[in-house]
Amino acid sequence: MAPREMWEIEVQHEELNKYRLIRGSDQRSVEQKAYAQQLAWEEMWEKQQSKDNAVKRTTEAEEAIERLEAILLDSLEISSKIDWDSLIDNDSFPVSKPVSPTFDQLPSEPNESDEKYQPHLTFLDMLFTKARRRKDDEAKMRFNQDHDIWEKKKQKTEQKNSKKKLDYSISLENWDSNKHKFKEKQDEKNRQLLDLKKRYFNCEYNAVSAYVEAVLSNSVYPEYFPKEWNIEYKADNKTLIVDYSLPDIDCLPTIKEIKYIISRNEFKETKLSNVVLNKLFDGLLYKIALRTIHELYEADEVDALHSIVFNGWVNSINKATGRNANSCIMSLQASKGEFLSINLRMVEPKACFKQLKGIASSKLHILSPVAPIISIDKEDSRFVSAYDVVDGVEESDNLAAMDWQDFEHLIREIFEKEFVSSGGDVKITQASRDGGVDAIAFDPDPIRGGKIVIQAKRYTNIVGVSAVRDLYGTTVNEGATKGILVTTSDYGPDAYEFAKGKPLTLLNGGNLLHLLEKHGHRAIIDLKAAKKKLSEQNL
Repeated sequence: MAPREMWEIEVQHEELNKYRLIRGSDQRSVEQKAYAQQLAWEEMWEKQQSKDNAVKRTTEAEEAIERLEAILLDSLEISSKIDWDSLIDNDSFPVSKPVSPTFDQLPSEPNESDEKYQPHLTFLDMLFTKARRRKDDEAKMRFNQDHDIWEKKKQKTEQKNSKKKLDYSISLENWDSNKHKFKEKQDEKNRQLLDLKKRYFNCEYNAVSAYVEAVLSNSVYPEYFPKEWNIEYKADNKTLIVDYSLPDIDCLPTIKEIKYIISRNEFKETKLSNVVLNKLFDGLLYKIALRTIHELYEADEVDALHSIVFNGWVNSINKATGRNANSCIMSLQASKGEFLSINLRMVEPKACFKQLKGIASSKLHILSPVAPIISIDKEDSRFVSAYDVVDGVEESDNLAAMDWQDFEHLIREIFEKEFVSSGGDVKITQASRDGGVDAIAFDPDPIRGGKIVIQAKRYTNIVGVSAVRDLYGTTVNEGATKGILVTTSDYGPDAYEFAKGKPLTLLNGGNLLHLLEKHGHRAIIDLKAAKKKLSEQNL
């Protein structure tokens, strides 16, 4: 009797490190057993993965809470001082220089003396002139044909090489131009940074404000924190007021543990109890207040801060009304001397806050509003309602002949478009026509930003140095980081000379038209026509 045919299939699962050899006399039966075994192992692996995933998610949840609990102590191990050298941009131009092209080799020119262009004469050809001439003409024709072909190939190769050379020249010129622009922009950025550093170490109050902004921006918090604040620096008594946006309790992680229930093939989350969550929230806010003041004092290299007021604000939904509410729920003032005498590594944050005479309800999670110890004066009585002008400007409109109030609103609107991408704000002041402030921009950039004074001068004559001196005085008096003067005409040499090395930007008529065009609008500036129109209006 012949032996029965046997079938066998190897099945394995690398992740589970499982292996099995299934054998049998029936092919279909063996295949079904192999398939069933593979499914069983896959199910086992999925459950193992789910269980491991639950452990991983639990660990992540625990770590998220631990990071919040350590938010004060961790900051004590990191210097808050601005590393000026690290901010210098030394990056090389990121685009590679164009590579010189490889030119095609010119074809060799046919030589009439070559053997292939010589007539092959027989004895008879030597006797008969007509036959010899015919073969001479044939040889000459072969040469002329090959020479014509060579001429065409040469011309085509030269044209191709010329195009390569021209393309390379254009690419190199563009590369040099872009590299120069990159370097100019880089140098200007570094110049502004070094200028800020110099002014900070000279303790200029607008530079101190910019430095404080940079310190707050460098402070690393979880990504779901608001990371928003307003500051006011009072140079006369070296007091800094910080209105700081705190996280709402609804933003905090609430997961305590995740378990995988094998029998139901589902995850079960265990959340922090309300008591634990409220305690976590309250402790976190006290820690943020102490940490912020610590970072600012620790970074204060020029002793510009003698007192800091921290006002903690929470933007949340009022559970009673369902409406959004932004409330100050804690306020703390601490002098430099008393704060630096505290050992923050050993304190209980709430007790430390109370010891420093901080104001807050006993339960911060209730979000009971308190009056700030000192408030930032956010309103400027000079600000007035703005109206739009730029959309009504047509290509034929002469900016130099505009109504002077419309011109000021036009400047405000253009700069608003310029700053809006970075989150800035521009407000126009009351019309005074006295050379004061026409608009104020607030740029949130921590290094280059701050308060910017803008003056608009619809002039038909050259702007003299006195107007630029006035702008500089206004910039200093306003505590602004920069002053910008915009005119429809131009500036004299002495005006440009005075502005050198100062935080001033002078924009002439050409710059203004370019700025308009950048934001999709066109107009003209005709000083002669404007002089005539304005003269007629004054008659």
